[in-house]
Amino acid sequence: MTKHPIEVITSVERRRRWSREDKERLVAASLEPGAVHSEIARSAGIHVSRKREFPCAF
Repeated sequence: MTKHPIEVITSVERRRRWSREDKERLVAASLEPGAVHSEIARSAGIHVSRKREFPCAF
C-alpha cells in the first residue's frame, strides 16, 4: 500500500489576491511556444479548471 500525503484544510480559504507582476509572469509563461497551460496552472496553485479565466484577468 502506497502512502500519499493528505492536505487538511481547517479554515475557510479566502479568495487569493494576485499582484500585477504575478499575473504578468503567468500570462507570459502561458504565451511561450510549447507551454503546457495545465502545468503552469498547477505550479501556481491554480485549479486547472480555472486556468482559462486567468489571462482574461487583464
